[in-house]
Amino acid sequence: MRRSVPGGRFAVRRVSSSDLFAGAKEVIVTHGGEDYRLRHTSKGKLILTK
Repeated sequence: MRRSVPGGRFAVRRVSSSDLFAGAKEVIVTHGGEDYRLRHTSKGKLILTK
């Protein structure tokens, strides 16, 4: 579920990890032409690597 949360002048978009991962253990996030891997570990942590 996506919601906007007031945050000063700009709204901050909140995305739940279950929506982001959609059952997968990792996703690729593209930023500035680079790919980053976001992993959900077995201990419930999130790890972002380039």
